[in-house]
Amino acid sequence: MSQALDEIKIGGLGASRKRVEDNRFIRGKGNYTDDITLPGMLHMEILRSPLAHARIVSIDASKAWDIPGVHLVLTGEMMATRNLAWMPTLSYDTQAVLATDKVRFQGQEVACVIADDPYIAKDACEAIEVEYEALPVVVNPEQAVAEGAPVIRDDKENQQDNVIFDWEVGDAAGTDRAFEQADVISKLKLHYPRSHPSPIECCGSIADFNRATSKLTVYMTTQAPHIIRAAVALVAELPEHMIRIISPDIGGGFGNKVPVYPGYVCSILASILLERPVKWIEDKTGNLISTGFARDIYLDGEMALRRDGKILAVRMHCDSDHGAFFSDAQPSKFKIGLLHSAFAAYDIPVAHLSDRGTYSNKAPGGVAYRCSFRVTEAMFFQERMMQAAADDLGMDQAEFRRMNFVRDDDFPHRTPFGFLTDSGQYAKCLDVGLKAVGYEDFRREQAEARKRGRLLGLGISTMTEPLGAGNSREYDILGIKMFDSADLKVHMTGKAIVRTGARGQGQGHETTWAQIVSHELGIPADDIVVEEGDTDTAPFGMGTYASRSTPVAGAAVAMVSRKIRAKARKLAAHLLEVSEEDVEWELGRFYIRSAPDRGVTIQECAMAAYSNMPDGMEPGLENTAYYDPPNLTWPFAVYIITVEVDPETGVWDVLKTVAVDDCGVRINPMIVEGQIMGGLTEAYAMANMQFITFDADGNCVGSNYMDYLLPTAWETPGFELHSEVVTPCPHHPIGAKGIGECAAVGGPAAFVNAVIDALSGMGVRNIDMPLLPDRVWEAITYHRDVSGAPPVRSDD
Repeated sequence: MSQALDEIKIGGLGASRKRVEDNRFIRGKGNYTDDITLPGMLHMEILRSPLAHARIVSIDASKAWDIPGVHLVLTGEMMATRNLAWMPTLSYDTQAVLATDKVRFQGQEVACVIADDPYIAKDACEAIEVEYEALPVVVNPEQAVAEGAPVIRDDKENQQDNVIFDWEVGDAAGTDRAFEQADVISKLKLHYPRSHPSPIECCGSIADFNRATSKLTVYMTTQAPHIIRAAVALVAELPEHMIRIISPDIGGGFGNKVPVYPGYVCSILASILLERPVKWIEDKTGNLISTGFARDIYLDGEMALRRDGKILAVRMHCDSDHGAFFSDAQPSKFKIGLLHSAFAAYDIPVAHLSDRGTYSNKAPGGVAYRCSFRVTEAMFFQERMMQAAADDLGMDQAEFRRMNFVRDDDFPHRTPFGFLTDSGQYAKCLDVGLKAVGYEDFRREQAEARKRGRLLGLGISTMTEPLGAGNSREYDILGIKMFDSADLKVHMTGKAIVRTGARGQGQGHETTWAQIVSHELGIPADDIVVEEGDTDTAPFGMGTYASRSTPVAGAAVAMVSRKIRAKARKLAAHLLEVSEEDVEWELGRFYIRSAPDRGVTIQECAMAAYSNMPDGMEPGLENTAYYDPPNLTWPFAVYIITVEVDPETGVWDVLKTVAVDDCGVRINPMIVEGQIMGGLTEAYAMANMQFITFDADGNCVGSNYMDYLLPTAWETPGFELHSEVVTPCPHHPIGAKGIGECAAVGGPAAFVNAVIDALSGMGVRNIDMPLLPDRVWEAITYHRDVSGAPPVRSDD
């Protein structure tokens, strides 16, 4: 009879274990960057440009220097004397730390003040006098490439225009031939607007340079401590082993806390010059107006179709607005991230995608806001095009998707853009979603309601997205391969500590990493501590973003656990006085194959590793694993939304939301559900209320929480979640695929599709997000598409 432990009871794989980190968070005992106070600490504030594009004529900081309590005023000119006026970005561009020649977006950093407290520093910033000479402004790609457009990056040698890159992928000639054979060509143009991750905690840092030891310690709100350490070593020209980056508790990241920001660099230089700790904590306006945006891509899409509904080819051209500096945090090989992951769920013979990236007078964009490098845009474009194509064919939305899905027996499947998807049950997931929403009944109800003047709509979004970037053959950032790591130490009493190169900011790493170890070793999860975020103790890793946690770091935790188990097997053989080949494993226990009642626990093996190891064996029970994923993981999801639109006001209400997520093996089902609900909430916010844009002068319109609305429990609709379909990833150590971003990626299209479906027959193909009531009302009233692309009139 098996004596294996009950995995659910010990908190292993599949247990809905409460998040252990919440014990401190709900008690107000979290330790965030702004909670940290060091002896002799000074405070820094940043002066930002009020103009989007202007030449700096002069900067007079004399009045700021005269204010009591001011210790240092930094300007671009001073930074330049130390070769720190510019810094490299994660996309091989350069970005101004403090402006020298001119400002290139509203909110750009112009100067900073270090003082005894933040209030003195703020007052001193306001005392700095800057004379600007206004220049023409560019706020969209069309303006960027127009004849006579001002060159934004005239600081760059040989930069004659505002084009950053032209990039393409796929088979252009084959796509052209397929379009020649099409019965129907469906076309759609739209704009995915700028979105801001808007974490509840803004960016910040505390730099502490110790002259006696020549060591720099920086506490900061970063999702990627080791990458920041490498960047600081390059920018500040300090030896990497003398830099310690500590990322304490993080109040949300969503990709916003991956880049290197000028505030970090300025606080580090100030600490070096003053030899005192310097704290910089960004305010909400500064965060909204200047830190990494996401999205801001224009699509011109076409689909070649047979009359029976078969997709023959897809052609996509995009124009991406990257702001004043090309600072996307994405794999070096792919200039527009993984935008070409579009249509991976569909069996399409051939496709071609091109993208032109341009500079504009906006804050740098392109961060992976809860998505795996432009995958959110890819899936939004895909599912909006799918709805438009079905409408053009007069086909049912669900059946059009079903007939073009990759079949269950067609895996692994090569997409038209070259990705290799590994597994899935797409049609089954769709069936679950349609049954849950009551699809046929709703269609009948919709038709009856239309007769009475009520506008009901149903939107579908089905997608598979690539997570866990990625294998070292194709994926790197700044030349650093995108592996991840885990270090595991089992103490002699059988308790354990695991450290990873990831950095959680709400994903529940402290809970789920322990569950993976518990699954592999049988050590109760409560006996395992997880530590992350300190470059002096954690193994090198790429950090946490783009849904890399479970697919890469989680895999590393599983692999290091297996290394530990392999050594423990040798110890068990020694303790049981048999050969290693005679030893079998069940959860938490090794036993003799021929005598199952004779065995030793993992805890007994741990004690032996320090007190009774065989001759020739190195003492201890600890190891490190670096995991280089062989492929991306590909979770699949179906999101179905029903809405009612008020034809008199354009206000729309969500009636029902159904989510079917096949994310492979679920480590902690409760945390998975929380991730899906959070993602759907963000999807709803993007589609409905988060408005941030720019006027003709480059003013950031909506850079406040009265316009850029964050949904509360009052506005957020309810969600019905389904987990019946589980397709394990064939190459992941525990079969997991990842889930953190799926709903935020696939959800927006479902909401938009539902509203457009409600307006069917009115001549409306597209309304740009957010679908504000006035935009929906305009579409209904004038029977036309509504664009939200900048510039907007700021007096509207």
